[in-house]
Amino acid sequence: MQFADIKNDIAFRKIFGNENKTEILISFLNAVLKLEGNKKIIWVAILNPYQVPIVLGAKSTILDVKAKDKIGNEYIVEMQVTDKVGFAKRVVYYSAKSYSAQLNVGEQYYKLKPTIFIGILNFVFLETENYLSRHLILDAETKEHKLKDLDFNFIELPKFNKTEQELQTLVEKWVYFIKNAESLTVLPPNLDDEGLRSAYTEADRHLWKKEDLEAYEYARMRETDDIAREMLVVEKIVKKLIKTNLTNDEIADITGLGTEQIEFFRNEMNE
Repeated sequence: MQFADIKNDIAFRKIFGNENKTEILISFLNAVLKLEGNKKIIWVAILNPYQVPIVLGAKSTILDVKAKDKIGNEYIVEMQVTDKVGFAKRVVYYSAKSYSAQLNVGEQYYKLKPTIFIGILNFVFLETENYLSRHLILDAETKEHKLKDLDFNFIELPKFNKTEQELQTLVEKWVYFIKNAESLTVLPPNLDDEGLRSAYTEADRHLWKKEDLEAYEYARMRETDDIAREMLVVEKIVKKLIKTNLTNDEIADITGLGTEQIEFFRNEMNE
């Protein structure tokens, strides 16, 4: 087996946005949101189903998966590979926009249903040590949860370091899949969940069509180019800071880079 990198735009949408395999998204949502018993999601409609870009290499217009369950709750599942300026504000804006878009002009507010955002992040975003966190609108003193219609959940992949042998809960198995699938060659043991097993099957590139594989590889190249451009900007900033006679530790505090990388740029300037 040759599994795809789930963090890739094409792979992410192909797996979680698959109209014919909604058990994948249902299993993931129930695991992350810890829904049990009669609170479990049993049906979803995917609102932006996966489609191979018409022009090979064209960036997908939407890089997340939106779904609606049987009672009307909306879910946004997003993969974010790198930290972006204003990311926190964009999450709130996008969720609020999706929430308000449920109503047409003149319709009553009671028709609004909750919007639940799940961000899968390939970077550290929050100060908590927990890889999975939930953010609600609460009363600052009493913690009363009256405003229930916006719900934000974050999975920070760098904080998840469990090995295959240490996996116990379904959510741990899901996060392990998203973070490590590309490095695996066989199915992990104890895949007793239908949705997660389907996800592994859909991630096996040996079963993909040619156009999916081509779009996937192009997305990988595009991501590499984006990282290279970002690093070029960082390099220019670091070299400007070096010229101000700041120490490597001071520059590291400002940029978040390691001192060894800063020293590399310093030596490059002296050559």
